[in-house]
Amino acid sequence: MNLMGPRRLVPSLSGLQAFEAAARHGSFTRAAEELDLTQGAVSRQVALLEASLGVRLFERVRQRVSLTPAGAGYAAEVREALSRLAAATLSAMTARGAGGVLALAILPTFGTRWLIPRLPRFFARHPDVTINFATRIVPFDFALEGLDAAIHFGDRHWPGADLHPLMGETIVPVASPELVRAAGIAVPADLLRVPLLQQATRPRAWREWLEAVDLPTDRAVMGPSFEQFAMVAQAAVAGLGAAVVPRFLIEDELASGRLVAPFDLAIASRQSYWLVHPSGKRDRPAVAAFRDWLLDECGRAAGAGRDAQPPP
Repeated sequence: MNLMGPRRLVPSLSGLQAFEAAARHGSFTRAAEELDLTQGAVSRQVALLEASLGVRLFERVRQRVSLTPAGAGYAAEVREALSRLAAATLSAMTARGAGGVLALAILPTFGTRWLIPRLPRFFARHPDVTINFATRIVPFDFALEGLDAAIHFGDRHWPGADLHPLMGETIVPVASPELVRAAGIAVPADLLRVPLLQQATRPRAWREWLEAVDLPTDRAVMGPSFEQFAMVAQAAVAGLGAAVVPRFLIEDELASGRLVAPFDLAIASRQSYWLVHPSGKRDRPAVAAFRDWLLDECGRAAGAGRDAQPPP
C-alpha cells in the first residue's frame, strides 16, 4: 500500500487559497490585495496549481480572468473545504479544558424567541464556551456542514446522530383583533372564511388542527406560505389571515394584544423539539456542557407550567 499516494493528491494550501480568492473576485489583482501578496505571486500560485492538476482553471483574456467549467466546480469544493478547515482550526485553538467552541444550528424563531433569551444563564455557568450560531430549518448532513449540534423539530429520526428530547408544544389558531372583528370570527368554522397562513416546514399544521376540531380540511393548504414562524406571526399581526402556531413562540404578541386566540382550542403537536449531535461528538466538552444545560432548562420550563412541555 502506497501511503504517499493520497498525499500527492493534496495541493499546497497557499495555492488553494490563491485560487479560491481569485475565483471569488474574478481577478488576480483583487485576490492579491486580499491575501497581501503581489499579483504575480497569485498568478504563479494558480499556474502551479493548474500544472499539478493538469487542468486549466481559468480563461485569461487580457487583464481579466474567468473560471472554466472545471474551475467553477473545483472552486465550490475548495471553498467548502477551506471553510471547514478554518472552523476546525478555530475549534482546536479554543478548545481548552471544559470550554471550546460549539457550532450550533438553530431553528430561527425558536432560537430568537426561546433559546437566546435564556443563554445568559448558560454563559454564566460556562464562560469558557463559545457558541457560533447558524440557522437550519430542515435536517442536514453533519459531516458536510461542519456543525456540532442542532435544534431539530420533527420525529425522532436523524441517522448517525444522538437525539435528546427537549419539549413538545401546543399549537393554537390566532389572528389580529381587527381581522377577528371584520370577519366575525366567533367559532372555529369561521376560520374557513379567511386566508389560512401557511408555514412552509409545517405543511400539515392546519390540517391537524382542523381534523382535531372536526372541520373539513379541503382548505388546509390554501393560503400564503412563509418560510419561518416569525414571518407567519408578522403576517397574522398585519391581518393577512389566520395562523396556527406554537403558543410559546407568540407569547409577546398575545400579551400585547397584537394577536388574539379567538377560542381556546389548542392541540398538542404530533412532533417534538430535539437536541441532535453526531454520536462521535457526545463527549466533547462544549457539546456535553450545552446538552446538559439545555435539558435542565427545558425541564425548568416544563416544571413552571409554560406551554413548552415534555415531548409526547
